[in-house]
Amino acid sequence: MEKQRTPKNIFVSGAIAPEKIAQSIANHASKTDIGGHSIFLGQVRADVKEEGTVQAINYTAYEEMALQQAFEIREAIFAKYPLTCMHIYHSLGEVKVGEICLFVFTSSKHRKAAMGACEELVERIKKELPIWGKEIIDNENSAWKINT
Repeated sequence: MEKQRTPKNIFVSGAIAPEKIAQSIANHASKTDIGGHSIFLGQVRADVKEEGTVQAINYTAYEEMALQQAFEIREAIFAKYPLTCMHIYHSLGEVKVGEICLFVFTSSKHRKAAMGACEELVERIKKELPIWGKEIIDNENSAWKINT
């Protein structure tokens, strides 16, 4: 009997702590059928704009829709790749330059499935989820970020 998957909350308030990433990796040590993990970490850059240098990004989302779409993407990726597990975490709220705002972690028996799934997952998250980032330039300037 196949386990029924349900939507999971992918959102984290603020930056994703390095300890959360380390603990997620450590939690998989007992899963001895895994032969490969692929991890993507999205970090806020200090882009230089006409108005000044980016100091942080304030992330917002249409949460209900984003969670449903993330669930559908997860299901499609699980159907396409022989994965053991998959984790997605995305920040909401302010994330400062140098901090992690996106953590995608895929695991499988073999590395190629984990790497292919991770790459496709990141691309689909960036393209399809209703998540927006407002770049904070300084106390007076901000601009909406365009995903590429």
